[in-house]
Amino acid sequence: MSPEDMPPPLAALLELTHRCPLQCPYCSNPLELDRARSELPTETWLRVLDEASSLGILQVHFSGGEPTVRRDLEELVRHARTLGLYTNLITSGAAIDRARFEALAQAGLDHVQLSIQDVDVGEAERIGGYSGAQARKLTFAAWVRESGLPLTINAVVHRQNLERIDAMIDLAVALGATRLEVAHVQYYGWALRNRAALMPSREQLDRATSAVEAARERLAGRLAIDYVVPDYHARRPKACMGGWGRQFLNITPAGKVLPCHAAETIPGLAFDSVLDRPLAEIWQESAAFRKFRGTAWMPEPCRSCDYREIDWGGCRCQALALTGSAEATDPACAFSPHHAIMGLLAETESRAPPPPFVYRRMSAPRS
Repeated sequence: MSPEDMPPPLAALLELTHRCPLQCPYCSNPLELDRARSELPTETWLRVLDEASSLGILQVHFSGGEPTVRRDLEELVRHARTLGLYTNLITSGAAIDRARFEALAQAGLDHVQLSIQDVDVGEAERIGGYSGAQARKLTFAAWVRESGLPLTINAVVHRQNLERIDAMIDLAVALGATRLEVAHVQYYGWALRNRAALMPSREQLDRATSAVEAARERLAGRLAIDYVVPDYHARRPKACMGGWGRQFLNITPAGKVLPCHAAETIPGLAFDSVLDRPLAEIWQESAAFRKFRGTAWMPEPCRSCDYREIDWGGCRCQALALTGSAEATDPACAFSPHHAIMGLLAETESRAPPPPFVYRRMSAPRS
């Protein structure tokens, strides 16, 4: 497929900032976080929104870090609305007051995704590393419900909170959410650093899966439940981001355009910035986006696999983390020669006592 024939991405994830009051040990942000001084200014984000609309993007997700710490968020939401873009706020709900939320709603916000760390207050605040966060989240959810905006609850689950999955589902119902995403931790960024503290056992995973299936049946028509399983217990890889450079793009606080959150971990790839090139040109022509797009790059057994245009080779960053090569078959696949490594890691780490969390902070942890 020529660059000119490449369909536009469905959505763009705009990481407005890496600043955040929470310190979640599974955060997908990189270990080296962008400081406030490196963040794109308002006028550049406005131009990026213009370019996203012209490219044919339909959805923009305002994320971070915590996007509500940006004072220009209302202006960005308002501009996106004037362009006809669907706007989604991905937030911790812990750094915003009611007046600010109402201003965002009036600016044209379409949807809110609120993260929860647990239902047990003490555990939620231990995981997030922020005292008082749980009460703020519940209050924020009430504001969203009263505004009439649709609410999705993001429940990130792992070995230290999975036993309370039923209560998390009940909380989503009580908060008036229309959708719940039960997302097992995906091991990139800070989560990879904390993998041994987060890895669930196979027994925990099976119980959680049964709980989600039962809840889907019980709550059909009332609460939609998405379920993201951990690759380390899988036999088939997921189509990471819908396939590398096929459906989504991610823009960092400093303006780098990435195919996924963790792409900067791959050595040898240079990622273009919106400060230097138009967004459409980056999407269509960037060497980093074209590197693993499609199927021509695939090794065997991927290249001749019937699933090659379903999972698109799985995750390149995971292949790198576990095999040392981003070109390798994703170890989540049972046909990968490295699949046993992943299973052994899951078994070993989930059985051992969890080590203390390394919390997400601006100063990267020493190796």
